Amino acid sequence: MRARTLPLTRQRSGGGKPFARKALAVAAVVSLGTGLLAGCADDGGDDSSGGSSSGEGKTTITLGLFGTMGFKEAGLYAEYEKLNPDIKIQENVVERNENYYPALVNHLTTNSGLMDVQAIEVANIAEVVGTQADKFTDMSKVEGVKKDGWLPWKWEQATAKGGETIALGTDVGPMAICYRKDLFEKAGLPSDRAEVGKLWAGDWNKFIATGEKYKKAAGKDTFFMDSPGGLLNAVLSSEKEKFYDASGEVIYKTNPAVKDAFDLTAEAAEKGLVQSQTQFQPAWDTTIANSKFATVACPPWMLGYIKGKSKSDTAGKWDVAVAPKSGNWGGSFLGVPKSGKNVEEAQKLVAWLTAPEQQAKLFKVQGSFPSAPAAYESAEVTGATNEMTGDAPIGEIFSEAAKQIPVQVIGPKDQIIQQGLTDNGVILVTKGKSAKEAWETATKTIDNNLDQ
Repeated sequence: MRARTLPLTRQRSGGGKPFARKALAVAAVVSLGTGLLAGCADDGGDDSSGGSSSGEGKTTITLGLFGTMGFKEAGLYAEYEKLNPDIKIQENVVERNENYYPALVNHLTTNSGLMDVQAIEVANIAEVVGTQADKFTDMSKVEGVKKDGWLPWKWEQATAKGGETIALGTDVGPMAICYRKDLFEKAGLPSDRAEVGKLWAGDWNKFIATGEKYKKAAGKDTFFMDSPGGLLNAVLSSEKEKFYDASGEVIYKTNPAVKDAFDLTAEAAEKGLVQSQTQFQPAWDTTIANSKFATVACPPWMLGYIKGKSKSDTAGKWDVAVAPKSGNWGGSFLGVPKSGKNVEEAQKLVAWLTAPEQQAKLFKVQGSFPSAPAAYESAEVTGATNEMTGDAPIGEIFSEAAKQIPVQVIGPKDQIIQQGLTDNGVILVTKGKSAKEAWETATKTIDNNLDQ
């Protein structure tokens, strides 16, 4: 899980500011360097930068990562090295994706300074596929790698027009709705997860209607939902098209789904159903600790974040219900640049790290939800529970959500657009602006940023 582009913000990733991927999700960030060059494999020269020889007669495979992807923490490197005694794995981690990605683009553009394996955040995969695909090897040709091993939409996100799949998916962020059972009960709403899911099944408008019932009974002490950005991100993530169409044209201003999602979120803000908060900011963290909201759009990694910011007495008071519509928030990829020193060995490592068995282990330790459907049958997933949600079968709930996520067009500037709609748009409605004024401000800001 990462705070990966948290809705765009992870600072996640899948709406706000550029996220710090897993960082927020697990509330633990490992920063092993500030540049992409440290310990990386370039396209020539000696091995002093972490090339093919470790000095012990072993081949060193280097990985460029961001946030806490969890491979090391889950013991996967140690396991792979045990299975392959002639291999040594070295990772170089940049804490935040907004620092990692520009450096990656620079190295791809110059075709130098790249590591054997490079991670790519979901918010950036479309741009990399569209502009840098020729710099990566085709992972679909690697032995043991099969297209049907991944969720169809996940595979397609990393596949170029020519059919080359430049990276393999590590995880996804299927969304549900995490809610406070005790606050629902106090408001006279059902607290059983199945009954809660029925309140808004299939329609985000029903979700807002439930929020109105909650507010009427709960009063001003708490809000129905955590933030306008969280709601907007959840609604948009459940649409097949949002900011770009299949041809790559920007359509965010003309796509009815985007305007409908914006207006629905603005309505929730006008009715006082969402806090005037920006996710993953200190003030928002405080509202978690003080139990100031009853629901939050919730991919698996969000549970780790909630746990890290909550008081101990709230453990078990949360539960997870099916969202009105399935959507995705988060997820990354691993690609192998052609210029790496150890391409073949790097490909084998990536194939192994992203295999269902390893994805299941990663979920158990890190909360990163598998992008390989075969992992959903593993004990690590089917038996998964979380301290914050008690006996809720979170593995089963998120597995079903993952299967229902629409194949969505991801554009190169999705992050800029969603951040504009959130930070320069719907948040303004909570501060007294009209929906019309907020939309005009947001679109003006976005268009200016897209023109730069």
